[in-house]
Amino acid sequence: MTIKEYADKSVLCWLATVDEGLMPNVSPKELFAALDNETLLIANVASPVSEKNIQVNNKVCVSFIDVFEQRGFKVKGTARVIDAASAEWKGYLAELRKLADERYPIKNIFEVKIESSARIIAPSYFLFPETTAESQVESALTTYKVRRNG
Repeated sequence: MTIKEYADKSVLCWLATVDEGLMPNVSPKELFAALDNETLLIANVASPVSEKNIQVNNKVCVSFIDVFEQRGFKVKGTARVIDAASAEWKGYLAELRKLADERYPIKNIFEVKIESSARIIAPSYFLFPETTAESQVESALTTYKVRRNG
């Protein structure tokens, strides 16, 4: 699967930034979308620390996984803050509004240009050769006490 496909299947991503003193900050983000395999959009709903950090050091790392499959991606890249005055604002906002309506106030958008990526794969895939995506999903459903629809 591609970066975009896993981003579409994930319900949260984690954005890592660094402040001017090189102190790391990791923050979960609920509204995010991969435009393609090169550009990730993250809504800034309530992230003043992430915004400030991006303005002083635009290098970021973002990870997201399908929690049931326990696979996903870690991407590294360069971020910039897109606001209502930016040319990209309307198009980017429209992408994020597919995920949530106006009840989620989007202050601005973090655009991440992906420079490198690595797959995230749960250790059980390596430890137990018989592990499949389907067996991981079944195990997670049991562990989290979740039932499939239908």
